[in-house]
Amino acid sequence: MTIYSQPAPEVIHFFDESSNTFSYIVRDPSSQACAVIDPVLNFDYPSAHISFEGAEAIIQYIQEHKLVLEWLVETHVHADHISAASHIQGVLGGKLIISEKIVDVQNTFGRIYNEDAEFKRDGSQFDRLLKDGDQYQIGNLTATALLTPGHTPACMTHVVVDAAFVGDTLFMPDSGTARADFPGGDALELYQSTRRILSLPETTRLFMCHDYAPDGRELEYETTVAKQRAENVHVRDGICESKFTAMREERDSSLDMPDLILPSLQVNMRAGHLPSAEPNGMVYLKIPVNAFN
Repeated sequence: MTIYSQPAPEVIHFFDESSNTFSYIVRDPSSQACAVIDPVLNFDYPSAHISFEGAEAIIQYIQEHKLVLEWLVETHVHADHISAASHIQGVLGGKLIISEKIVDVQNTFGRIYNEDAEFKRDGSQFDRLLKDGDQYQIGNLTATALLTPGHTPACMTHVVVDAAFVGDTLFMPDSGTARADFPGGDALELYQSTRRILSLPETTRLFMCHDYAPDGRELEYETTVAKQRAENVHVRDGICESKFTAMREERDSSLDMPDLILPSLQVNMRAGHLPSAEPNGMVYLKIPVNAFN
């Protein structure tokens, strides 16, 4: 049995059905401090209408429980939903953090979206850029950020005592792993990142960013290192990197792009802020044609 030096964090999950995304509040049980991980903005693509139901549910929980929001954590630049971090930060404060590799993502997609010099490619839209192994405090709890690239260059897993928030690197054991074919993605890096996560203590709770409930099972958002090592269909113990990369590359070649990839990337690389309004007062999102063939 693994003995941890700090009490386990309390984890409260929220689910966005339209993008199959889980967001989390992570609370220090010995104080009122908390962090929010991967919050989702509601965006209706056909009408380009933005709303805040998901973000407001998180805000309401924090306010009703008199919590103090210290951090808003982005595990990576999401391609399937728009981040609500800037909205929550505007209401509750807190500092927004992401991997220092965000600059690689900003450079890549700054070119794809033909952004002008007004769009900074230095990560300065975020409050803190994390290096591999950096730590931060959620009240009395110590959180450690591990660089786990492959799905994107800026993916990080955030470990808070016995809980690890893996972003899109891992899915539930019956779903395997995330794709690695976006610009900057790499199947071999993804495999190596999964092994790094699965080298954590076997009792570590792993919290997913997505679940697609294959074969009609109930939604799940939590598993363990031990269960992943025994059962993950892509990276359980005994599957080598060459077998994984061949599978991942073949599988990725058949996948459709996420529905919200085009609006999401250009907003999320700005820390959840929309592009500046044009002279007519309207905000526009670009659609780069044939950018993701």
